[in-house]
Amino acid sequence: MEPLPRSFYDRNAVKVAPALLGCVLARRVRGGWVMGRIVETEAYVGEHDLACHARAGRTARTNVMYGEPGHAYVYLIYGIHQMLNCVCGPGSDANAVLIRAAEPVPDSLPWLHASARGPGNLCKAFGVKPAHNRSDLCEPDGELIVLPRRGRPRIARGPRIGVDYAGPWAGEPLRFCDASSAHLSRP
Repeated sequence: MEPLPRSFYDRNAVKVAPALLGCVLARRVRGGWVMGRIVETEAYVGEHDLACHARAGRTARTNVMYGEPGHAYVYLIYGIHQMLNCVCGPGSDANAVLIRAAEPVPDSLPWLHASARGPGNLCKAFGVKPAHNRSDLCEPDGELIVLPRRGRPRIARGPRIGVDYAGPWAGEPLRFCDASSAHLSRP
């Protein structure tokens, strides 16, 4: 299984977020792979984006966002849920794509029947932990990778979810989804 190349992520999150729709998130587990087709994403586009963690500049938490594109940025929200993001570029321009939902694929281990709708549920379904922060999503032998697109998504765009605190950035159409999927966190 060959993951997406680093060059795929070395673009602004606004370009990467819709391109991830239809790609397959895969997590290596004992006995095989848990896989899901990505059907919902959100772009967070740098320090000027008031909903992006980079808005506070470079910190211990956000340092990974300033690094090499194609790495995972995993953080805890509300002290409960892990959130999985793909670090984007270009270069060290701090932006990332939040993976919000995935649907099971036929060749996954059967236990991805758990709901992967919503970013917290997605991380539970895939077993994403804080230890996955900074994981190289482009490493073929990695535990967490993203595979090329399967099928043609019908891409729809709208405002992100849960970022009301971000002022005018709350209404920016930076949420992307496969409108033909029944596995979205919200229609």
